[in-house]
Amino acid sequence: MNLRLSRVRVGILLIGVVFVSGFAVAQQPVAVPAPVPVPVPKPDPMRTDWPNLKRFQAEDTALPTPTADEKRVVFMGDSITEAWLHNGTDDGKPGPPFFPGKPYVNRGISGQTTPQMLLRFRRDVIALKPAVVVIFAGTNDVAGNTGEMTPEQTEDNLSTMAELAEVHGIRVVLCSILPAFDFGWHPGREPAQKIVALNQWIKDYAAAKGYGYVDFYSAMVDERGGLPVKLSKDGVHPNKAGYDIMNPLVEAGIARALAGK
Repeated sequence: MNLRLSRVRVGILLIGVVFVSGFAVAQQPVAVPAPVPVPVPKPDPMRTDWPNLKRFQAEDTALPTPTADEKRVVFMGDSITEAWLHNGTDDGKPGPPFFPGKPYVNRGISGQTTPQMLLRFRRDVIALKPAVVVIFAGTNDVAGNTGEMTPEQTEDNLSTMAELAEVHGIRVVLCSILPAFDFGWHPGREPAQKIVALNQWIKDYAAAKGYGYVDFYSAMVDERGGLPVKLSKDGVHPNKAGYDIMNPLVEAGIARALAGK
């Protein structure tokens, strides 16, 4: 009997020791690993502002409403339009005024395709209340800057911009795409004949809708179907000599549009 009691007491004692030991262990502070910092990716402007609406946001806001007798003209386009600001000199120096003395507004953004222009058309053209819009686009569509595009997609975007302008009482001048034999940043796409076909569509569409049309192509193309060296350093973007050909052509197109012809 005493032996059994002793065994019971020993068992109880062991249980107590285990309980107290476990309690003591439980009271020890548990080391919590420091949180691993998670890098925050920088916003990708091609995803957060694909049409680059921020590019001209301040300028658009600051531009006053045109006066009653002002015949404002907005140029919508890509790098060829943007480079018009310095007449293709690209020497790092401030360029001459954009068509001095004329109420012309440049809204060209380098690298853009027609779907990007369409998305910013209301902000960068319609809201500025121009009398005329010059739409000069399509090179980068052919180059595939924002992915492969069919000619029909380019045509849809050009026609939508033109028809949006017309609905808002803005006269439209469509420009031919400049000739290009190849693209230095995306070689091997054989753009020459694609540009010929798109230009024929632009010309026919403008005639059918009563829009202005400016044919830069015929005045600047060489025997390869590209831009000659004397008019461009890279075969795509005009130099000063190229813009010297383009300036009177686009001025004549604008004058016809303003005259309702």
